[in-house]
Amino acid sequence: MAFVTQEQISQYHKDGFLVLEEFFTSEECDAMQAQIQKIIAEMDVPPQCRTEFSTKHEEQLQAQGSAEYFLTSGDKIRFFFEKGVFDEKGDFLVPKEKSLNKIGHALHALDVVFKQMTHAPKVQALARKIGLENPVVVQGMYIFKQPHIGGEVTPHQDATFLHTEPLGRVVGFWIALENATKENGCLWFLPGSHKSGITRRMVRAPPGTQFIGSEREYDSSQFIPVPIGKGGLILIHGEVVHKSEANYSETSRHVYTFHLMEAKDTIWSKENWLQPTPELPFPPLYTQN
Repeated sequence: MAFVTQEQISQYHKDGFLVLEEFFTSEECDAMQAQIQKIIAEMDVPPQCRTEFSTKHEEQLQAQGSAEYFLTSGDKIRFFFEKGVFDEKGDFLVPKEKSLNKIGHALHALDVVFKQMTHAPKVQALARKIGLENPVVVQGMYIFKQPHIGGEVTPHQDATFLHTEPLGRVVGFWIALENATKENGCLWFLPGSHKSGITRRMVRAPPGTQFIGSEREYDSSQFIPVPIGKGGLILIHGEVVHKSEANYSETSRHVYTFHLMEAKDTIWSKENWLQPTPELPFPPLYTQN
């Protein structure tokens, strides 16, 4: 890991995100990609659980937000698919490895390779560097951004879905396992937007979820693209506004991402869709004193 300077930490607090190229080695990225292919090869998802994943407001509620398969995935490894990859019987229209939107949400705890990467000494060192005293890992997921069909992710703040009291206690670690470019759907950020709070929350409303409030209108010209090379890491403040465009290119944009919460003096909302369970309490990040 390249040494992270105090100037870079200050930039993170100013912008709400920080780009760290070559944080992971090419070999580490390859290991994560190889492991996910093993998981896919063993994938057996019943037709009634083949949930198409979306970030559009209404589709979120209709698809994953009302599906028990999604709501109970916090302590499991489960599979979520792009739109249009199934026929009316729930059978695959494309090769299954090309059908996935993401796999989540407990890769960080239940898979040996992703657990090792999540708790890597350099990750722990970076968390300490940004001032996290008692971080816990709340979710870990693999995002595919498939060629041609990888869907748009509309502007959002992670704290909409991962709410804490007080705010400002969640940070995402977003690891590019392949080059992320403007063509294949890199992230775009609204610098400094983490300082204005949130206006929308997704909360549990049995049997599904609902949104409270609404997303602000954003000026698309204010977003800046953040391409990053394979092995690069983007730190994402829980309230910074970000998005990604659809992937119409020939190349995928695989990512492993996990979220940390500073557990010290923090309340995790019981209304969040994602909840710790007796089987999997949120594990502490630090394994080294």
